[in-house]
Amino acid sequence: MKIALCQINSIIGDIEGNKNKILQSYAQGIRDNADIVICPELSLCGYPPLDFVEKEEFRKKVEETAKFIASQTGETALLFGSITEETEDVGTGVFNSAILCYEGKIQAVQNKSLIPNYDVFDEVRYFEPAKACLIHEFKGEKLGLSICEDIWNDVDFWKKRRYQTDPVNALVRMGATVLLNISASPYAYGKREQRRKMLSTVSKSDNIPLAYVCCAGAQTDLIFDGGSMCFNTHGELVRLGKAFQEDYFIFDTEQDYSPIIQAERSYEEEVLEALIFGVKEYCRKTGFKKIIVGLSGGIDSALVAYIAVKAVGKENVHVVMMPSEYSSQGSLKDSEKLIDTLGISSDVLSIQPVFEKIKEVLEPHFKGLPEDVTEENIQPRIRGMYLMAMSNKFGYLLLTTGNKSEVAVGYATLYGDMCGALGVIADVYKTDVYRIANYINRNEEIIPCEIINKAPSAELRHNQTDQDSLPPYDLLDRILKMYLEENKELHQIVKEIGYPDIVKKVLNLVDFNEFKRKQAAPALRVSTKAFGYGRRFPIVQKWRR
Repeated sequence: MKIALCQINSIIGDIEGNKNKILQSYAQGIRDNADIVICPELSLCGYPPLDFVEKEEFRKKVEETAKFIASQTGETALLFGSITEETEDVGTGVFNSAILCYEGKIQAVQNKSLIPNYDVFDEVRYFEPAKACLIHEFKGEKLGLSICEDIWNDVDFWKKRRYQTDPVNALVRMGATVLLNISASPYAYGKREQRRKMLSTVSKSDNIPLAYVCCAGAQTDLIFDGGSMCFNTHGELVRLGKAFQEDYFIFDTEQDYSPIIQAERSYEEEVLEALIFGVKEYCRKTGFKKIIVGLSGGIDSALVAYIAVKAVGKENVHVVMMPSEYSSQGSLKDSEKLIDTLGISSDVLSIQPVFEKIKEVLEPHFKGLPEDVTEENIQPRIRGMYLMAMSNKFGYLLLTTGNKSEVAVGYATLYGDMCGALGVIADVYKTDVYRIANYINRNEEIIPCEIINKAPSAELRHNQTDQDSLPPYDLLDRILKMYLEENKELHQIVKEIGYPDIVKKVLNLVDFNEFKRKQAAPALRVSTKAFGYGRRFPIVQKWRR
């Protein structure tokens, strides 16, 4: 069977545009004499549609368009993801479905069986599970259709499974000769390699060819990397879609292909490409043409400025340096060096006159109290006001520059350096920021070495460094990764690395600063546990160590 995999990039709610992409892919498949063309999960409405699913007008538009798509099909089959609806007395009556159509009509509908309800997934809120798994005979093959999560519960791969049932195993027992899985699987570094191993186990243990198509695109904070995969009956990966872009290719189950050994590249290369893609997608899908970044002379803002240039071009990136009396001359020089290297436009706006005036106005009310973090926070808030004013006046997209380490422990100022629409590196630890910066400089110096080598500082008081308030970043990031991504408890972390007082302090900071993260810009997700929708803790609570 010749299968055309169409790794398309849908936009949530753009039913007409998504329809056209599906039909264009179908036309390409016909030209290539494919037997069946397959498109990703919910590719007609975009993934994840969230509460649009609860709007009747939205569901009806999707249903009408799905029928129109089916009416355009001929002998070549088309499989795509959509919403379907049934009248139910209990539950939502709405399904996440794979629609199979040919000869002008819908021939089969396979609903998703396993409805995820963890991390960034909240499909239980909207969708009912399939009542049955179905085999569809087509052109001499028995097609086993499944949707994303349905294939993530294989008994031979997972030591601990989330669900009692295994829909794909059920399809094999029913006599499926080809497995087709349509997916919208969010990116996290390491997941594509995990996906390869898991799908390889499925196809090898069941001795059956498998085609897995995943969407490519970004929807606000969620990045979808594509990387569609096809496996032969030996469990060998033989076809692999491009990463972080749309793709189209043919998988012929009768053809011998050379096995593909590597599905994923280095952390630095993958994550940098993912972040550039995420920013580019955000701009394209929201209509922003230009980006503004506050450039401090530190490594975080330097990296974000570089990513912005790669995403939208140097002619569309503007940076603003906003020195105060505490800003070092080195920071200004380093920023200017980066600006020259990147070829971007810039402004210098001192915050000192405004800072002095605000202190003067507040002085009678503070009644001679010594300066403390209050005055420190006034400075980034002035910078935030400047940047938001520039954003409003010129239509710039303002990017935040805080990294995951800072966001985790609250080393950031609400309504100050947290101002912005998108947290570009808010899911990248500080130590990984350095790794990526050194990767960028692997062939030539782009991010000035002075920025990489100097001690990180917020420069909100004289001779300040981050380590005045925080543990060294290599230690801090070890603690954070164990707590946030590995879900380890206090005693487990202390047993592994020691430093009980430091560990307690760090975990307290993470828990206490939830109120800041609730007001933060969405963070581009590149890890298995990012801040945002996939990590939900209360602000008001008494769980303190």
